[in-house]
Amino acid sequence: MNNERYDRGLAKLKEIDGLAGEKVIDSLKDIAPDFARLIIEFPFGDIYSRPGLDLKVRELAVVAALTALGNAAPQLKVHIHGARNVGCSQEEIVEIIMQMAVYAGFPAALNGLFAAKEVFGEAPGA
Repeated sequence: MNNERYDRGLAKLKEIDGLAGEKVIDSLKDIAPDFARLIIEFPFGDIYSRPGLDLKVRELAVVAALTALGNAAPQLKVHIHGARNVGCSQEEIVEIIMQMAVYAGFPAALNGLFAAKEVFGEAPGA
């Protein structure tokens, strides 16, 4: 199963999401191990590993996108953790979520802020 994309992706996943990302992958092993592999290889092995944007910018973009979707709270929480892990401040995360009210509406932004509040209240490394 391991290949260059997988190894690169797993390293990037650990760098960004730490235990939260590993929990997502582990939760798929009994139902969709191939999907877990795809998550490691494509988003993290191919996209996140590209030059051109640093991890802070990439994670803020993901927080914005997941907030705008409005139906991805578990994934949003994982990526808020990831944003903190790569150096984003609480203020930067809150600002990007608030900005989504303009494009995705107040309910999506409120849901995003409540997700952020939950993550910010957790113990580090949770």
